[in-house]
Amino acid sequence: MPALQAATVAPPSRRQGLAPVPIERGEEFLTIAGEPGRYGGRLTASLHSEPKTFNPVTAVDAPSLAIIRQTIGDLIHINRFTQKAEPALAESWKISPDGKHFSLALRHGIRFSDGQPFDADDVLFSFEVFLDENLHSPQRDLLAINGKPIQVLKSGQYSVEVYLPEPDAAAERLFDSVAILPKHLLGKAYEEKRLNQAWGLDTPPDQMAGLGPFRLKQFVPGQFVKLERNPYYWKADRARRRLPYLDELAYLIVPSTDAEVLRFRAGEVDVLSPLSAENFGALSDGSHAEYQLQDLGPGLEYDFLFFNLNDLPEGGSEEMQAISKKQAWFRDTRFRKAVSLSLDREGVIRLIFRGRAAPLWAQESPGNKNWVDANLPHPARSIPEARRILKEGGFTWNDAGDLVDPAGNRVEFSIITSSSNALRTKIATLLQDDLKQLVMDVHVVPLEFRSLMDRVFQTYDYEACVLGLVTGDADPNPEMNVWLLDGGTHLWRLRHLRPPEPWEAELDRLMRQQLVTRRVPERKKLYDRVQELVAENLPLICIASPDVLVAAKSTLANLQPGVIPDYALWNADSIYFRSDAGKQP
Repeated sequence: MPALQAATVAPPSRRQGLAPVPIERGEEFLTIAGEPGRYGGRLTASLHSEPKTFNPVTAVDAPSLAIIRQTIGDLIHINRFTQKAEPALAESWKISPDGKHFSLALRHGIRFSDGQPFDADDVLFSFEVFLDENLHSPQRDLLAINGKPIQVLKSGQYSVEVYLPEPDAAAERLFDSVAILPKHLLGKAYEEKRLNQAWGLDTPPDQMAGLGPFRLKQFVPGQFVKLERNPYYWKADRARRRLPYLDELAYLIVPSTDAEVLRFRAGEVDVLSPLSAENFGALSDGSHAEYQLQDLGPGLEYDFLFFNLNDLPEGGSEEMQAISKKQAWFRDTRFRKAVSLSLDREGVIRLIFRGRAAPLWAQESPGNKNWVDANLPHPARSIPEARRILKEGGFTWNDAGDLVDPAGNRVEFSIITSSSNALRTKIATLLQDDLKQLVMDVHVVPLEFRSLMDRVFQTYDYEACVLGLVTGDADPNPEMNVWLLDGGTHLWRLRHLRPPEPWEAELDRLMRQQLVTRRVPERKKLYDRVQELVAENLPLICIASPDVLVAAKSTLANLQPGVIPDYALWNADSIYFRSDAGKQP
């Protein structure tokens, strides 16, 4: 791993990067629409914490995914602006009348970022890896229909056949979630059953390759990740010039959102996406001809509180035994309803998001106009009703005024959240204040992001947590791994030994059923019921969906921000600087 440098450093200097390789005869590149841009410069964005991995198979955290998305290619791509499926590594495809068979024609003559050729063997290898149960990839849930995995066969050097066990309502879109991996680099690691450890943060850049517009150049822990142009990238503009236009794409690691804005104002960062509402307001003050601001409305992200409902092992540490005792409260739906009723969602919107967010009672944001359940009840905040429900569950207030459970134990728990995400720390603090009105003694514990992830996904050493999720598509299917009982992001109950609650089993059944329902109205009805179950049983107590806010330097051209990540940088391959502003003087 590169050695840590001094805490205060200048950002990587902007310089001319690798030249694109001329397009070769027989190379079936993809031509993008629009006016051709100009080559050169480094675009600098920011991350609130450093990535955990560069491995597309295991990545779940937002910083890792943001970087990985710039270095990988997929077969069929979801345009983040139009939200429609488009050709990518597969130049065309055919679907059988029953919706269970896809024939994909792959592009000829294209290469990975290390210059090695791409063909159907890489596609087969990638699907084998993502479908491997032993690797626990979060994408696996998307590639299995009612528990049965899809089958991918090679029919030629540049053609593959995909067989689905049942029709998939959004089958074209599932190909967007599978990064095509280089078999020549990862095949041996997979055979030796060490793929989970491959492409860690200490892996030399020349041992990694992908089919995205950029490739890893340098990572300095706690400071920056630098990507450089993939000189073999398979897209070109209409002048037959290979993309991307940018020489480099860098991410500064800036834990504080305030520091992020200072660096943006100083010219060290070119794009802030997403941007906090507080800083959006700060940047809106006065004249700002040198940059542009956009509010796209509520996106697909949702912030929520959840309790630890994992089936914990017996005889653990004293701390784990204490958590286990409190789970009697957490598992009671009445307790979760009382907590939800006490939360001042409008206050969160007003105080934290400056009005630039939407309150939520289930997982779908109003920004997802095609799938949100518009008829879902939005119960108003009510402390009296919350108290009534707690009494119904056997909770009382003792002579000292403390809330106690039926056994006389004071209701006290902690909420962990990410110390690098100021907004979620503020949300947790407001929830702490709200729950004081029920005389719940709540402690907010900010943790470094890696530690937070370890507690939620590995050790289960927590009581409650404030987190956020954002899906890579407006379609419900990318969230299969959240709602299925065995899903890799089934946050509240990743470790399950006891039979599921009836509502959990129904959630699982409905998500599997909507997956194979091809008529949109029928599928919408099923997914509306999913949202109703979430709102009624509150495995995730949804709070708010922030607006997608973007700030970008006016010198950048071809920005087309969308509500699906990577918001402003989803088309980084075609973004360019209008002038030499992006180059070193």
